[in-house]
Amino acid sequence: MADLTAIRSEYARAGLSERDALPSPIAHLDKWLHEAIDAQHPEPTAMTLATASLAGEPSARVVLLKGLDDRGLVFFTSYDSDKGRALEANPRASACLFWNMLERQVRVTGSVVKVAREESEAYFATRPRESQIGAWASKQSGVIAGRAELEARVTEVSARFGEGPVPCPETWGGYRLVPDVVELWQGRPSRLHDRLRYTRKGDARWLVERLSP
Repeated sequence: MADLTAIRSEYARAGLSERDALPSPIAHLDKWLHEAIDAQHPEPTAMTLATASLAGEPSARVVLLKGLDDRGLVFFTSYDSDKGRALEANPRASACLFWNMLERQVRVTGSVVKVAREESEAYFATRPRESQIGAWASKQSGVIAGRAELEARVTEVSARFGEGPVPCPETWGGYRLVPDVVELWQGRPSRLHDRLRYTRKGDARWLVERLSP
């Protein structure tokens, strides 16, 4: 077994002070996201999304952030997937974006709502055709006999739609994570990291507090 205790990182790129914090955590997340893109960080929009069942059983997976504005963070998936069913039963979630090249992470917790159908269809229309077909062929999170079964479904769906447009499935669409709490984390030496937490106190007002590392 590998000696994981020997793996160490010393974070020393930057600091994060209260005067650096933008009034809106979404604006600050947008700023950091674009800095990660400009730095050519691999998969800068990848975020770990954590959900929980009504019984409290947690589940986490990586999804791609596809929309960001004052209303929240948007991602797309099958409504019939494990995360879709979890969100139907318990529409609360937490997300974490981590950019190790910049020694930063952002944690977001809040409620989750489906985006408007028109928004899901508009995004679906921009996806590569192969991904559109895949959304029809895959019964996400369902058990299948093997890879051949999935490839057969892809062939069937491709034949069904031919050269015509592939519509957005009714069971596929977007969710918006509406934040109640957002934490900005900047790595610092000796594990004395900077942590600033925003807590929503109204539609446009946020309380900013420093947390101990």
